[in-house]
Amino acid sequence: MTQDIPTPDSALASRIFEELDEATRKGKGIVRDSYGEGEQAAHDIVRRVGEYLGLEIHSDAAQNLYLTYPGRDREAPGIIIGSHLDSVDQGGNFDGAAGVVAGIAVLAGFRRADFRPQCDITIMAIRCEEAAWFNTTYVGSYAAFGKMHLDELDVTHDLTGKTLAEQMTEAGCNLEAIRAGEAYLKPDRIKAFIEVHIEQAPFLLQNDLPVGIVTGIRGIKRHRDAYCYGEYGHSGALSREQRRDAVAATVELLHRLDEDWLRREKSGQDLVITTGEFTTDPELHGPSKVAGETQFVLDYRSTSEEVLESLCELGKELAKEIGAKRGVVFDLGRASYSEPAVMDPKVREKLIAAAHSQKIPTVEMPSGAGHDAVVFANCGIPSGMIFIRNEFGSHNPDEAMDMADFTAACRVLCAYLVTGVV
Repeated sequence: MTQDIPTPDSALASRIFEELDEATRKGKGIVRDSYGEGEQAAHDIVRRVGEYLGLEIHSDAAQNLYLTYPGRDREAPGIIIGSHLDSVDQGGNFDGAAGVVAGIAVLAGFRRADFRPQCDITIMAIRCEEAAWFNTTYVGSYAAFGKMHLDELDVTHDLTGKTLAEQMTEAGCNLEAIRAGEAYLKPDRIKAFIEVHIEQAPFLLQNDLPVGIVTGIRGIKRHRDAYCYGEYGHSGALSREQRRDAVAATVELLHRLDEDWLRREKSGQDLVITTGEFTTDPELHGPSKVAGETQFVLDYRSTSEEVLESLCELGKELAKEIGAKRGVVFDLGRASYSEPAVMDPKVREKLIAAAHSQKIPTVEMPSGAGHDAVVFANCGIPSGMIFIRNEFGSHNPDEAMDMADFTAACRVLCAYLVTGVV
């Protein structure tokens, strides 16, 4: 590749990260609550930067934000660079935001170099990707395509108790258009979707690589509010046969699922199973009591829809079997679902070529976490993801993305946009 590649504006990116941190840090971590004060503050910052750069600015019914840099052929399908601006409670400053800021850094570089791409390039700052606040994910992406699951509008916020519909209305969303399934984005008008994101595991760190190109994204089946109901009793007075021990029953369920995970893994299936929350009632439990109730989470992830469905059914069957044996009742509750997706092979090939052209070492790798790229890919849009090396994982205040790695990802994105989409 001999064409000159504009230089991303990393200095501007650093200032945006600093402003996002200052505006949304509460205590040790970042709080950009979906359709709340923190997410809105982040969107306001990005909008102001878009105005400063002279980009075309639009919003849709779900209050996703679009910043467009005009291309030479304005009638041609455009490219979207996007990610989310919300965070988990006490999260880090880079999860999601890095993808939006990367787009800004690249377009600022284009503007400074007076470079006009072939087609329009749009930065999309997406709403409500995280499931942490409403136990549902990809709200902004689904709504942009007119595909939002309307029953999720009644899901309540973990802290405020307000429904998603109430908070979306307060954020200025057009609920009438969303309920009518009106689509702001049309797949035939999108040439490709690219999402830049920090890696949420240590693979790139361990392999001393600044960036990775994602092959596919695991889907998720999650029982967010699962319960086991037994009966409280005296720990010294009840024999094993007399107990209806909710903790013992829940532990057995998790152990049986873990055994199945090992069996499937040996057979070559892709999956992970996690219980990130497991609690007893602090007002009723005690050191000398048999626990009468547990609350926990079951999180199944796989690149295969068949595996996800099979895991979900197995969990229900085991819960019924163990419940009958131990005299308890499991209520696994509603299972939220986000589908898996494969990244487009041609987009991946061009991203790898772009990295090589910039002499940036990279590798292809899967994503265990969910991303908005899932929705775009499953709407038939050629999609790709660039991972950035990140220390200490994500969804915690200690995210540690090095700006040199961020700049490397921006250079890959720049090269792709200049040469890979011709």
